[in-house]
Amino acid sequence: MVKDISSLDIGSGFHGSLLGMILDAGWIVQLVLLLLLIFSIISWTIIFLKFRYYGKIRKENEAFDADYQRSSKLSEVLPAAKKYTFSTTAEVFRVGYSELTKMNRPFKEPVQGDDIPLSSLDNVQRALNRASNTEMTKLESSLGFLATTGSASPFIGLFGTVWGIMETFKAIGARGSATLAVVAPGISEALIATAAGLAAAIPAVIFYNYFLNRSKTMVQEMDNFADEFLNIVERYLVKK
Repeated sequence: MVKDISSLDIGSGFHGSLLGMILDAGWIVQLVLLLLLIFSIISWTIIFLKFRYYGKIRKENEAFDADYQRSSKLSEVLPAAKKYTFSTTAEVFRVGYSELTKMNRPFKEPVQGDDIPLSSLDNVQRALNRASNTEMTKLESSLGFLATTGSASPFIGLFGTVWGIMETFKAIGARGSATLAVVAPGISEALIATAAGLAAAIPAVIFYNYFLNRSKTMVQEMDNFADEFLNIVERYLVKK
C-alpha cells in the first residue's frame, strides 16, 4: 500500500550531526557540497605549493643578493647566478648578462677596445623586461583559481541553500502544515551549502591577496635589480 505524501514527516530522518545532515540533504545540495569540496581541496593545494615556492624564491634571492654584493665584476656573479634556479633576480641577471655577451664577443670586463653602442642598451633593457615579465607570470600562476574560488564559492553555496529550502517548502506544502521541529531540519541541511561556500571562499580570498602582495614585492625587486644592472652597464661598459 502506497503511503500518502501528506502522512510523511519530513523531519523524521533528521540527524543532529553534520555528516548526518549532509547525508539527509537532497542530491542537488550534495552535488553542490561535492563541488565546493573539490574547490577547497584544489585551493589548499595551491596555497601549500605557493608557500613553498615563494619561500624558496625569497631564500635564494637573499643568497644571490649576498653573492652579488660581494662580487666586483659581473662575470664573477654569473657562476653564482646559475646556482639559484628559483631566484627571480638571478634569472633577470642571467638574461641581461646573456644579452651583453651577444652584443660583445668575446665579452671582457671592463670593455677596452670594443665598446657597446649606447643604442644597444635598448636590447638589454628589453631582455631584462622580458625576463621580469616571465618571472611575474610564474609568480602569479594559479592565483586566478584562488580568485575564482573566492568569488564563485559563496554563490555556489547560496544556490545549494536556495535549492534545499525550495525542496523543504515543497515538502511542507505537500504535508499541509508545518511546525518548527519539521521546518528546522530541512533548512539546517540547506544552510550547510552556504557555510561550505564561505569555508571555501574565505581562505582563497585571504591567501590570494597575500600571495598577490608578495608577488608585487618580488616584481618590484626585479625591476630595481634590472635598473641597477643597466646603471652598471652604462657606467662601466659603455664608452661615452
